[in-house]
Amino acid sequence: MKISKPQFTFDVITLMPEMFLALTEYGVVGRAFKEKNVDLHLWNPREFSHNEHKTVDDRPYGGGPGMLMMADPIVKSIRAAKKRQEGQGLDSGKVIHMSPRGKPLNHKLVNSLVKEKNLIFIASRYEGIDERVSPWIDEEISIGDFVTSGGEIPTMTLIDCMVRQLPGVLNDEESAVQDSFVNGLLDHPHFTRPEIYDGMKVPDILMSGDHEKIRIWRLKESLRVTWIRRPDLLAERLLTKEETRLLEEVRGEQEQDSL
Repeated sequence: MKISKPQFTFDVITLMPEMFLALTEYGVVGRAFKEKNVDLHLWNPREFSHNEHKTVDDRPYGGGPGMLMMADPIVKSIRAAKKRQEGQGLDSGKVIHMSPRGKPLNHKLVNSLVKEKNLIFIASRYEGIDERVSPWIDEEISIGDFVTSGGEIPTMTLIDCMVRQLPGVLNDEESAVQDSFVNGLLDHPHFTRPEIYDGMKVPDILMSGDHEKIRIWRLKESLRVTWIRRPDLLAERLLTKEETRLLEEVRGEQEQDSL
């Protein structure tokens, strides 16, 4: 669906702007950028360095391994990004720093950020950033309990999650609705042609054409996968009567299989 006004405006502060070609040039999300549904502007902090070598990092006070990104080039990048967004008639966006110490990224958080429409991301590198940038940061977000070489991939991950929620980005509008985590459960198994592969057959119920039975089967299998792989999600979710009944069936079947 092609529209004239971007539905999202992103400004990203990064030392490696070329990495974002992976986001803007490929796949369904890349198509959203090409069709101008999403506006992306990249800011390299080196543009705001007063050093003749365009240095943006230095050794940390107190010693320790690695280098830190200096405060001034980042703050000036944030100011420039805010000014650009305001020049487009937008409120300056919330500033998000992708950091291992941030709150965990999940679907609920993605949905809350989708409402923001315009955001400013800091994709930091080295050992992180000078703490004195903190007054400019509204939120820190982590994509998991691990460390990447820089914030570019985490930033692209979050932007990808957001953009695919836009109407028209996915070929099938139901795709985003049926994804894992959307309803608090993992996705059910999927099958396509051929009907039999390597001796394994598509479940008969999926070939039946009975949409209600298929719906129930998919819900039950979604509960099964979630119970086996991510029981913590079930602990956080208020199950319906139907889901409770199906989950009991799943548990009974699993107990039988273990005998």
